[in-house]
Amino acid sequence: MEPFGACHEGIVGAVLADGSEPKPVRLDCGSGAGPGGWTSEWWAYTGRGSRPRAAAYRAACACGWRGEAHPIDWAGLGEERLEDLDISGPYDEWVEHIGSVERQTVPLPEDVTEALQRLENLLDRLAGQAPVAALRAVAVLERLTRAVGHQAACTAEADGLSPETMGRALGVSPERARSLVRDHLRNR
Repeated sequence: MEPFGACHEGIVGAVLADGSEPKPVRLDCGSGAGPGGWTSEWWAYTGRGSRPRAAAYRAACACGWRGEAHPIDWAGLGEERLEDLDISGPYDEWVEHIGSVERQTVPLPEDVTEALQRLENLLDRLAGQAPVAALRAVAVLERLTRAVGHQAACTAEADGLSPETMGRALGVSPERARSLVRDHLRNR
């Protein structure tokens, strides 16, 4: 799972000839009876049907960050060989963006980081050897995180921390930070 959730989900998006991004398009899953979905990924913009044709592709993050545009050579690629396009450049740019976000977050104390890593390793092993015991441990952790999350949210609120400050420290949007605090205040 991406460390910052929906706030920093990344795709390789389409760029039109004028430099703008096309509106998301609906994907039809065959018969039209299924739920389908919406996408802004570059491969959906081939110019077929009523869809525009992408002139380039680039990394795009849900936070609004955009990477460098990479032109698409449709003549060399062909619409039937979309999987042949090397999109590793935009992916690497997005990984770099996530690293930048990570560097701006509040650091965890080293002993907490080590304890969390050790706990993850123990629980992974326990899940394979004694899955019911692992489920019990997870239930204990859920109760613990609810209690600590409630305490932390109360303290953050009492300290008057703005959603912008908390969002930057957590690597999420101010709206997501506000939602996290609200959720933890409700949990006990």
